Amino acid sequence: MKFSLTPILAAGAAMVLSATSDMSQGTITSTPFGTLKDGRPAELFTLTNSHGSSVQITNFGGIIISFNVPDRDGKRDSIVLGKDTLEEYEAGHPFFGVITGRYANRIAKGKFTVEGKEYQLAINNGPNSLHGGKEGFDKKLWAVSSSSVKDGTPTLVLSYTSPDGEEGYPGTLRCEVTYSFNDAGELKIDYTATTDSTTVVNLTNHSYFNLAGHGKGDILDHTLQLYCDAYTETDENLIPTGEIKPVEGTPLDFRKPFRIGARIDQKDFAPLRYGAGYDHNFVIRGKAGALRPAALVTDPASGRTLECLTTEPGVQLYTNNHMGGEVKGRDGRTYGRRSAFCLETQHYPDSPNHLSFPSTELKPGETYRHTCIYRAGVSK
Repeated sequence: MKFSLTPILAAGAAMVLSATSDMSQGTITSTPFGTLKDGRPAELFTLTNSHGSSVQITNFGGIIISFNVPDRDGKRDSIVLGKDTLEEYEAGHPFFGVITGRYANRIAKGKFTVEGKEYQLAINNGPNSLHGGKEGFDKKLWAVSSSSVKDGTPTLVLSYTSPDGEEGYPGTLRCEVTYSFNDAGELKIDYTATTDSTTVVNLTNHSYFNLAGHGKGDILDHTLQLYCDAYTETDENLIPTGEIKPVEGTPLDFRKPFRIGARIDQKDFAPLRYGAGYDHNFVIRGKAGALRPAALVTDPASGRTLECLTTEPGVQLYTNNHMGGEVKGRDGRTYGRRSAFCLETQHYPDSPNHLSFPSTELKPGETYRHTCIYRAGVSK
């Protein structure tokens, strides 16, 4: 299947891109979201399903700004952390809701070899390269390829072409990310990419979730189930050793629902000490490439649930361990340490340097594909 692009939509006044008077199908609207320092305008898209739940996305970094869904009493709130303005996002933030790439997660010492040639990436996380480098895909203004309602579901398609050598990566990489939000409360993200020379690629979304509502305390009382029997062991810099270990008998065992905060500070377990909490890649059961469940999270207080499904081999659980003090968020709310969790569906960290891991190499003529679904619901 060939990769193709359609022209970018012009920025302009707010407009409804598709709507119906009886709300029998979803809608998608576009409004200006400010101007970057270099003068380019960004847009904000609101995808609303026929039940009135919505997701807001900007083409700056492909950021999911809000994800508004009801609790057990029908009260809607955003379950993702975010910022109010484009200026705040451009000024810097901890990857709230962004597309991360070219390579999500860490690459040891920013080095890898492709077809006998070593490449050096930018170092931006201790001794390693993280989430694509100093100016990854999270800081790019993505083109808006299309926005429409397909079979009743609002859908937004963003695209970005990363030139050969950007952040040290080989090959011109053409990427497309499609967001859709249906009446089942499913935010579906489809990624594709092609290249003109062999490279590595690992794209994901980095949303921070709090099912009580963003800025409403920590997530330590959320219960988590992971459909994962193993994890990739890491060193103190969170770089995989190459060994895949069973979760059985460890604080990483979420095969049955467990409260996130129950074992998070178990410092006699080195992996938790290294991550200052959960910051681990888990190996998802089943065959990579097939859509299957990775996780289920429940907030007992609000009744909200979040299911995560993916075609990827792994999922990184991160519990916002490093946010110091109070950080200003959206709607006048503030965020603190462990005020959210991330479920980053992905290939394993540092895969280019571990031949035993599933390959992240992409060659000319091939198409990278990755699907992730975040399904919001309410427990009975």
